[in-house]
Amino acid sequence: MSKTTTNAPEDQAPDQAPDQAPDHDLGAARSQLSTAPAEEGPGLPALGVIGWARWFWRQLTSMRVALLLLLLLSLAAIPGSLIPQTGVDATQVADFRERHETLAPIYDKLGLFHVYSSVWFSAIYILLFVSLIGCIVPRTWQFVGQLRGRPPAAPKRLTRLPAYTTWRTEAEPEQVREAALALLKKRRFRAHLSGDAVAAEKGYLREVGNLAFHLALIVMLIAFAWGQLFKSEGNKLVLEGDGFANTLTQYDDFKSGNLFTQDDLDPFSFTLKDFHGTYEATGPNRGTPRTFQAAVTYSVGAYGRERNATIKVNEPLEIGGSKVYLVSHGYAPIVTVRDAKGNVVMDKAAVPLLPLDANVTSSGAIKVMDGYRNARGEREQLGFNAFFVPSFAGEGHGTMLSQFPALLNPALALSAYHGDLGVDSGIPQSVYQLNKKNLKEFKDSKGELFKKRLAVGETMTLPNGAGSVTFDGVKEWAGFQITQQPGSGWALTGAVAAILGLAASLFVQRRRVWVRAVRGADGVTVVEMAGLGRSESAKVPEELGDLAGTLYEKAPGAPDPDHEPDTTDPAVPAEGAEQ
Repeated sequence: MSKTTTNAPEDQAPDQAPDQAPDHDLGAARSQLSTAPAEEGPGLPALGVIGWARWFWRQLTSMRVALLLLLLLSLAAIPGSLIPQTGVDATQVADFRERHETLAPIYDKLGLFHVYSSVWFSAIYILLFVSLIGCIVPRTWQFVGQLRGRPPAAPKRLTRLPAYTTWRTEAEPEQVREAALALLKKRRFRAHLSGDAVAAEKGYLREVGNLAFHLALIVMLIAFAWGQLFKSEGNKLVLEGDGFANTLTQYDDFKSGNLFTQDDLDPFSFTLKDFHGTYEATGPNRGTPRTFQAAVTYSVGAYGRERNATIKVNEPLEIGGSKVYLVSHGYAPIVTVRDAKGNVVMDKAAVPLLPLDANVTSSGAIKVMDGYRNARGEREQLGFNAFFVPSFAGEGHGTMLSQFPALLNPALALSAYHGDLGVDSGIPQSVYQLNKKNLKEFKDSKGELFKKRLAVGETMTLPNGAGSVTFDGVKEWAGFQITQQPGSGWALTGAVAAILGLAASLFVQRRRVWVRAVRGADGVTVVEMAGLGRSESAKVPEELGDLAGTLYEKAPGAPDPDHEPDTTDPAVPAEGAEQ
């Protein structure tokens, strides 16, 4: 007759009899199912510096403090996403200071304009780093010791374990134990004979996953810090036929980490040979880009061999540790400017303009800074507000807005100014805007601002013989972003390892199984099987039942002295068995 127990009584601990002291053997069996440090009872630390230091270290390296620091780090990153950061966009920070004269000084004192390099964010970051290391090192050492050891011997009273079954068999105890040992090893348990029982353990991957998760967090923290300190990111607008060399002076804008130096830039250069873009011509998605790609030739080092490459959206060119991304596209009208005597002061110069909408309606400024003389022979500077559309609807067919992103019917509208552009004042200014403070408008016959719309090949003659502007054609330009992000590969590896480790620690259960076979008083072998998991789970009784069913086939049950033979599977509780 078999008896299967799947749970201990609710009012009785599985390791304590109703009227007896706790079974120390069962306590040993439960031990070391995890590498988590044992909880200590409440109490004040010993007096003195060493006592307080030991108490602080224990608190810092506890798992609850590590989780708290991880939460604090997440909360601390929120201001960095909501408040403009100096390292990301200094212009937005300056604008914020102007609009919030009271709030800005407070943010300065709290370091909210540079959150990720502030003292308080760095303190949380370092404490989390130390906490994780303090958690992992002792647990790793303990886990290595468990791997080198053997599963603990079977408790004296297997009936007190959460999952239990027993039956009688006519097979010899040694045969049962050998069959149990072979079965458990076949099921990938670490098993060995210990006295009159077989002790086995499985599920070490749970603790491996737990340790891997925490190690992955450390790798991610190091990779994140390394990337932030040594990263660089710059943008460059390049016209067709023009080139770029990877030096700081070549960038239109550039930002980097605190420990980045110019020597960290990868030595390379490239030339934009051609930009090619195609668009949907019909249907509801008319004008939607289909192809954006830039054909370039590049070389590495001062004397590197030139190579051809094609850069596409989300398909960057990788050179050393740098990636060159294609991020934008636009048009640059080609203009020729002559002074009052007909002398060319700007010869077929391509002037990039910035797109305003999806159809690449563009605006900008054309500046003639040197060489121009007006009708009286005086030196002046010229400025033109420029408005460009690649596909003009035509005279009387709508406003000056592009109807399609491709160059179908380009048109350039100019409004003219003369005087001082302010470029010699030493104050930085945008190349896409005119500083009209010291400029005067050219007037038409009605006394209004002189302006004109030009098609390719047309010329705008300035009033009073002041000169002319000819629209010679259009070039395309491409915007590139060159980035260096060291540690990104390690961060990705850490993230994947963290996910896999967390999955293993959540879905793999550490459990132990014991099989005892001894000869009873009547000479018949009594087989006992019991299982214990780190936490209560239906998997342990199910697995024990499956193992018992397989072992029962090799050591079938014998009839009880006072009952008919019972051939039921011991893995399934008999009717009336204790549950």
